Order: sequence, then structure tokens, then C-alpha cells
Amino acid sequence: MKLSGLHILLTYQCTFECDHCFVWGSPWQKGNLTYEQIENILDQAKEAGVTSIYFEGGEPFLYYAVLVEGVRKAAELGFEVGIVSNAYWASSVDDAEEWLSPFAGLLADLTVSSDLFHCNDTMGERPQNAIIAAKRLNIPTGTIRIAQPGVDAKQTHGQIQDEGAVVFRGRAAKMLVEKVPTYGYERFDSCPHEDLRDPGRVHLDPLGNLHICQGITIGNLFETPLKEICEKYDADVHPICGPLLEGGPASLVTEYNLKHASGYADACHLCYEARVALRERFPQYLNPDQMYGVME
Repeated sequence: MKLSGLHILLTYQCTFECDHCFVWGSPWQKGNLTYEQIENILDQAKEAGVTSIYFEGGEPFLYYAVLVEGVRKAAELGFEVGIVSNAYWASSVDDAEEWLSPFAGLLADLTVSSDLFHCNDTMGERPQNAIIAAKRLNIPTGTIRIAQPGVDAKQTHGQIQDEGAVVFRGRAAKMLVEKVPTYGYERFDSCPHEDLRDPGRVHLDPLGNLHICQGITIGNLFETPLKEICEKYDADVHPICGPLLEGGPASLVTEYNLKHASGYADACHLCYEARVALRERFPQYLNPDQMYGVME
């Protein structure tokens, strides 16, 4: 597996507790990276051939000093660097400019979340303030906007200018399913979002877990070097990725003889519920607790 992008979850903590959140972000979540750990991660990413680094969360601006130094170090090492934020800090354009000024000349992208999960309007005031301030500083910008459940929107898992559809994993699998139609598990015979053999980019959480999809891990960078994880990764023998490649989330049900509900909102919903049922059996691959809404 060859990686070009590494998305670093600087923290699981967030100022919001959105119903659609993949990672169960919350003010009460635990787990954050130190600058020393980020230096180690970036060195490993360089050795593994990664070219793009994103700092995400949770909300990465909650650990502002670490974020600033992490971005500086990543840019110094030659990475293309981006940040994803909910822009809680952009109370005015001038304030936002102060927050963003250390990143001028270093960021290739600042993506802000702006939708009805985060704001009273689909394009909220604080995200707009952040975008205006970023443009003053010549920082390229983008938005992520997720539509309300039941609204016709395209499926996506990346940066979008128009609204993307809710993906029913993480907190959405518990909070939003009742608002949409459901279908029998047999329908979900492929993974529509991730290339599980060669994803190109993966997520690294604050505990060192490398996620090929949120909650499906392929190793821990603090225990095994990233380059070695990539070289040894075999999707077909991975106990979760293998069945998903063979026949999608439906294969998790049949392969492991899982009990199933009468209907699921989408493939991610079935996959998430199947993984919850399999966590005790495969704790090495279905972790950490934070990705499954387990908070002390």
C-alpha cells in the first residue's frame, strides 16, 4: 500500500457534538497529540513517501499551539499542508485573521465545516468570517457541508462546495437513522466510499491508530513504523477489510453469522453496526473506544 496523504486527528475533542459525526467528536472526548508525537509522525510520514498532511479532529484549534507548530514543521519538511476546522474561533473577521496569521504562507488549504449541524444557517457567520480572513492572508479555502438526513444530496467523503449526504456511521448510526428509509442488509454488497486495498490516504488518531476507514485500523504507528505498516498491509487477509472487499458490509453479516436488523440506512450503517458486534472478537482491528462512542 502506497500512501500520498495522512490525515492527523489532532484530538477527538470538539466544541460541538454533531449528530452526524464519524468520530463521535465531543467536548467530553479524550485523546490528543503532543508536539513531540507530531514530530515523530511527520518524520515517519516523510520516510513512507507521504506528500500531503491534514490536521483534523475533533477540532484541531482546541490545541492551537501544537497545531501552529505542527503546521510549521510539516511545511518545513515539504509537505502540502491543510487544516479542517469548524471555525468556532472566528467570532469576527479581524479575530479570525489573528488566529490564522501564523499559517499564512504555510497552508495549501483551510477547509471549514458549515451546515445545519454546525450553524443556524447552511453557511454560518463564523465559517464565513474564517473564509474572508483566510482570503486576506492568501490561504486557499474550501467548505464541507453535509445535508440534513432525507435531503437528496450526492454521496461524498471529501471537500465539497455543494451539500453532501449524511453517511450513517459513528454518531449518525445512532442519532439519525430514524429519519430516513431503511433497506435489507443484502442490498449492501459493496463498500461505496473507500478503496480498501489502496486508499491513497488514511487517518491517524491521537492514540497512534491508523484508520483505513474510521474505526477500522491496520496498525499503530507508535508501535510499528508507518512505512512497515504500509508494506505489510494485506487487505484480503484483514478480518474486516477482506469480507468488505469480497461482498461489502453484507459479507460481514454472512461471514461471521451476525444477527441483523430488518433494515439499514446505507452501507456504512450496516458496516458500523456489524463492527460494533465484532469488536470483542477483533479488538486489534476495531478500535479505539472513542470511534465507537464509548466514553469514560
